Amino acid sequence: MSVSVLGAGAFGTALAITLAERGVTLWARDAEAAAAMQETRENATRLKGIHLPDGLTVTSDLAAACAADTILMAVPMQSTAAFVAENADLLRGKALVACSKGVDLTSLRGPTAILAEVTRSPAILTGPSFAVDIARGLPTALTLACKNPILGEELQETLTTPTIRLYRSTDPVGAELGGALKNVIAIAAGAVMGAGLGESARAALITRGFTEMMRIASPLGAVPETLMGLCGLGDLTLTCTSPTSRNYAYGFALGQGADYDPTITVEGAATARALARLANDKGIDMPITSVVAALVEGRLDVSQGMQKLLSRPLKEEI
Repeated sequence: MSVSVLGAGAFGTALAITLAERGVTLWARDAEAAAAMQETRENATRLKGIHLPDGLTVTSDLAAACAADTILMAVPMQSTAAFVAENADLLRGKALVACSKGVDLTSLRGPTAILAEVTRSPAILTGPSFAVDIARGLPTALTLACKNPILGEELQETLTTPTIRLYRSTDPVGAELGGALKNVIAIAAGAVMGAGLGESARAALITRGFTEMMRIASPLGAVPETLMGLCGLGDLTLTCTSPTSRNYAYGFALGQGADYDPTITVEGAATARALARLANDKGIDMPITSVVAALVEGRLDVSQGMQKLLSRPLKEEI
């Protein structure tokens, strides 16, 4: 299977780097940026100082990139629906693998539902990983989820590298929910630490956040046990405990009452708003998600959010 990666952000570039040994095409929307990367062998904007191997070709020619058998979709989540609609003829029938995390704010769909418009069995690649770790060849384990088990095995074989170990799943909805929800909880965890509320408060928030992840899984068609794996608990652990996480760093800034760089994509911000709407529509109790949505929208500050959570009725731990 020939492979292309669409989207030259940090994660898309990192995936292309790790797959370069077998040959891979990386598509960048900006023609000047693509030419500069191809010439200098570096993505100076997203992964400064990391060499692009010889087996990696950078192009701004989308048609050429989409000639590959397997296409990794590393386009930002909130841009995915429009991108797929605009380029449906190029993407239709390909083996498409979603590499973004979140829920579309307009349609309340995850990435595989969007990709299903142009391919019969879309997959998703997700789990605890930072782009810089993948790009540097550090060991990483991820979940590859696809409803079609035969295609899942083929993709697992194609995308596994000496430093990336892939575990298969046939529950793409669960896998994408884990990747989406952990970003929301990471914002909350960052806010807790930024406000100086302490490690104990963060541990409690992570645990109760995981409960929310499990609670919404079945109503949205996922297998709750999927969230016990790399794509759920594993990713949650990483993003709620490291300042390298953009969502955690964004939350930390909220907790401190500081500004955060608006040019940096924070998928959890839009995802919190989308999931709060979904939970409300389905009558699912997700208090942390609701508070994060209110923080993002400026309807609450961190102290008000903390009070809202701590004043909830006492109950059994479920």
